[in-house]
Amino acid sequence: MSSKDCGSHGHRRRKLFRRIFAGILIFLLVVLIIILLVWAILRPSKPKFILQDATVYSFNISSPNLLTSNFQVTLSSRNPNDNIGIYYDKLDVYATYRNQQITLRASIPTSYQGHNEINVWSPFVCGNAVPVSPYNSIALGQDQAIGTVLLLIKIDGRVRFKVGSVYYWELSSECSVSCLYSVLAAELVESLSVRTPLSISW
Repeated sequence: MSSKDCGSHGHRRRKLFRRIFAGILIFLLVVLIIILLVWAILRPSKPKFILQDATVYSFNISSPNLLTSNFQVTLSSRNPNDNIGIYYDKLDVYATYRNQQITLRASIPTSYQGHNEINVWSPFVCGNAVPVSPYNSIALGQDQAIGTVLLLIKIDGRVRFKVGSVYYWELSSECSVSCLYSVLAAELVESLSVRTPLSISW
């Protein structure tokens, strides 16, 4: 085989690689354009969560810095999309005080939400003898003396958006809402409810 034949063979191989590479780029570009078109046409929006009610059945701190609490929260979720369904694969609800989780996570059952539908859940979140950091214990005593305790009800988990029979977008997220409870005589009132709906921010 002459050196000329070897050079021609190498040239054909490089030309083949370039064509394969160009084909892959064109394919990826077409897929990207399709995704952008679907996104522009459908414009999927995140579900809107609202805290409708929160009832405190117990909220007691004992020595040494152990917090026992029991809440029932009523949450609603609205799907604002006209053409997109939402699957709630995993959602957990829990309460925090000054960035410290004070209850166990309560799981919301897996569910599907159609176009513009509203789902309502009323999970119990509770914590039994949860150790509280010394700093937060002092702050909690101060809040009780003032007469208000600020808690955060948090939701985190994963949702999927559905168009027809295609699941095309997963979202892992955390939502939170501030709940301000009144305190009487330095004790949190049992069965105290928040009746004003509060939006939960992403």
